[in-house]
Amino acid sequence: MPPRDANTLGSRIAAARKSRRLQQAELAGLACVSLDAIKSIEQGRREPSESVLESIAEALDLDPSRLREGRRSDSRIHAAIPALRAAVDAYDLPPDGPVRDLASLRRSTAELEAWRLASRYTSLTKVLPDRLTELNRAVQQFTGAECIEAARLLASVYRSADAVVYKYTYCDLSARTVELMRWAADRAEDPVLDATASYVRMETFFSSRQEEALATGLRMLQGAIDRAPSPGDQPTRAAVGALHMRAAVVAGRMRDEASARTHLAYAKELADSVQEGIYLGTAFGPSSFRVHEVAVAVELNDGPAVLAAAMEWKPPAELPAERRSHYYIDVARAQLWQNLCADALESLQVARRIAPQHVREHPQVRETLRSLVRSQRSEREALLALAEWAGAT
Repeated sequence: MPPRDANTLGSRIAAARKSRRLQQAELAGLACVSLDAIKSIEQGRREPSESVLESIAEALDLDPSRLREGRRSDSRIHAAIPALRAAVDAYDLPPDGPVRDLASLRRSTAELEAWRLASRYTSLTKVLPDRLTELNRAVQQFTGAECIEAARLLASVYRSADAVVYKYTYCDLSARTVELMRWAADRAEDPVLDATASYVRMETFFSSRQEEALATGLRMLQGAIDRAPSPGDQPTRAAVGALHMRAAVVAGRMRDEASARTHLAYAKELADSVQEGIYLGTAFGPSSFRVHEVAVAVELNDGPAVLAAAMEWKPPAELPAERRSHYYIDVARAQLWQNLCADALESLQVARRIAPQHVREHPQVRETLRSLVRSQRSEREALLALAEWAGAT
């Protein structure tokens, strides 16, 4: 069975203690607090005072914020968020400035999309504010077909912005960028792009673990499927297929196996009819379907099915880095459930080599690493190095 959520202060203290091979009594002695206090804190029955937390952190040779926050994010990303937020807020009031021709704007937008698919979040945040501002100016200044094309490009850049703010847990800003992506899709007069916006909007509901939020998100996806044009050309089939893939994962997380299988069946039918590729910013095709098929099995707690799939198939290098790395993160979770701890560690290391920024900020990576540290059955040196890097200890 999957491990329980380990993202609590007590579990982080326990993981850090075990990573240093300390018994609870030894930590209590080093921190000059009682053994009962350590037990209660680790079990979540007691919240430590600031002075006690500082003593525990000192004993573990950690900054107290590492225990309190449970992560160590890239400060460069956080430093860039205010400028990005300002650009988002001023979407309809961009300051005066130059606007390049459409060919240059296309190349610029394609570059951002490539960075997003490769999980290059630091590179993205450096340029996103200026790119959003320029494209908002373009939408206001251009007319006719040029305005529609600029709106399509703007929707893509809003999606790139959302990839950063969602990953780094700026939930309010994520919701705003998704709404502006939908606004730009409407300006582009493209119902298929609107379907893609609904695919991204599901992140808002994913961020909550509540059943009600997931159910709302699933209804939203179904509504987008119903509104989408008949899947005739490849981009339309890809957009609708991606919606079915995402709906299958949501249904799996809700433990609604019948619905998950139904959406998977629709997604497979569409995936078999297109070539693997990037359609309106989302990868879709036979390989992307297989990645999501594994994700659904993980959500349904079907570890043996995940391991069987992983034995016969690996995502090709042509798939976007984030999607490939997520596949190995899912495989690692299933391997952990089957007590294949060394294999789980290896899968996480593969994921890190593919998309390090994506892996470092992924909450399921930290949960898996904390469970591996507690198990003490994996290669200790490599495990502790990876756990330290990901902020899991």
